[in-house]
Amino acid sequence: MNKILLIALAGALSVGALNVRAQAGATVNAPTVTANVSVVSQYMFRGQRLGGLSLQPSAEIGGMLGGNLAVGVWASKPLSNRIPGVSDPEFDFYGSYTSTIAEGLTLVPGFTYYYYPNLVNTVHKATFEPSLALNYTIAGVKLTPKLYYDMTLEGPTWEISAAHSVALASLGATVDLSATWGSYKITDVVKNGSPATKNWGDYCSFGFSVPIQLSTNSKLSLGWAYHIGWDNKFKTGSDPQVTNSLQAERGVGSVNYSFSF
Repeated sequence: MNKILLIALAGALSVGALNVRAQAGATVNAPTVTANVSVVSQYMFRGQRLGGLSLQPSAEIGGMLGGNLAVGVWASKPLSNRIPGVSDPEFDFYGSYTSTIAEGLTLVPGFTYYYYPNLVNTVHKATFEPSLALNYTIAGVKLTPKLYYDMTLEGPTWEISAAHSVALASLGATVDLSATWGSYKITDVVKNGSPATKNWGDYCSFGFSVPIQLSTNSKLSLGWAYHIGWDNKFKTGSDPQVTNSLQAERGVGSVNYSFSF
């Protein structure tokens, strides 16, 4: 699986490199910096509840290399209902490169480096996860199948998401709808475990957000989403399977403020 993913990522990056050369004589847009501050009622990740009320700021530089390259950092800090030994705090460093294949079709290789500075030594404090996504828009619906592979935890995550915006002309507003389904299977969740501990599970979410433009460069978004995880298990060697206590079903409210310059 490692070799297959690395070959796929190499091919995607080659496509991106060809696009950069093709655009060399074109006008290059200036990079854009976007800062976000979000507050969520629950921190849910792939069907697992990693904290209660949480502050989640982020910053991203986009529009580089002809508008296709973006890098950024996202963080999460629980404000209440902390779960010991999970995500308190968490820092995610990420990047992606978007290559246009055809009208309405893009290929996006990327990566995320997850860092948990306060985790105990028996758990991986950092993991690295390359990814490869395909974005296809049809009739206003954006479909995104995506493959992740965590090089540290040694396992893939398969995911597909859909997004669609509905204009409410009578109210002068737009509602952004989204849904995601995913499944993962990792083989080395405990650091230096012998035998190794496996973990697998399924998850989905669906929700909406309402963006409110405050100025040319800033906006406020109010959202809600329902998250659910199921069949989330651990297994160590020949021991019986154990249900992951972080598996959960939660409705999550969110408030986000973003500013670009």
